[in-house]
Amino acid sequence: MPALFRLIGIGGVIAYRALFNWTTPAMFVGTLLVGPLFQLLFFAYLGRQLGVADDGFYITGNAVLAASVACVFGGTMAVSNERRFGTLGHVLLSPRSRTAVFLGRVLPYAANGLLIAVTTLTTASLLLGLRVPVGALPGLLLALTVAALACGFFGLTLGAIGLRFRDVWLVSNVSVALLLLLTGVNVPAAGLPAWMRVIGELLPITHAAEAARRLVAGESFRAAAPQLAAELAVGAAYAVLAALLLKLFEAESRRRASLDTL
Repeated sequence: MPALFRLIGIGGVIAYRALFNWTTPAMFVGTLLVGPLFQLLFFAYLGRQLGVADDGFYITGNAVLAASVACVFGGTMAVSNERRFGTLGHVLLSPRSRTAVFLGRVLPYAANGLLIAVTTLTTASLLLGLRVPVGALPGLLLALTVAALACGFFGLTLGAIGLRFRDVWLVSNVSVALLLLLTGVNVPAAGLPAWMRVIGELLPITHAAEAARRLVAGESFRAAAPQLAAELAVGAAYAVLAALLLKLFEAESRRRASLDTL
């Protein structure tokens, strides 16, 4: 058991340093911290002009969404960059559990996403004057954590699909756009067509954003708990799906000798 935790913890950190493509602190800050904040401010001021929702709606929703870029692309890179750099075969030849190896890689990206979400929420609240109840902070932190994990496993699923499709980045970019559109972070779910709402329910972020909004509005943790449980279920489903796809596509790639074909 200690060896498993070491594999997940240390292995995840080493893979994060090797595979997550940001080269300088300035790039990290500009892309992952400043970018989501400006996106939040854009939608908040647009919402003011159109009268769609108040600032709290956009601040909370976009703070949860802020975790998605690092987590979705990070989870994708955890698999696809191994293939790109020609090291995927070495990982798959390891006698250790590949499921533990790849699922453990999600944790550093989730921590990264949590940092981005907390930074975005704190900065936007100070700039736009959103008052978050002190009693809501633990539940809000839990909602952001669950959202980051769910996005990480969603990204890992996309990375697994990348074992069969050459342009996994196209799939990742489209998926991030879908999170922006269908999860209700910027467009109230009630205003979406029914089929879009159904798809949104199956994506990460949707339930966590709703739980976070209830907590910021002053509702109890019990009122937000069903949404948090739903987000956990979505994240767990993507974790299982990612593990199954990795096993399936690994076996198929070995059979067809196409593991490192780009």
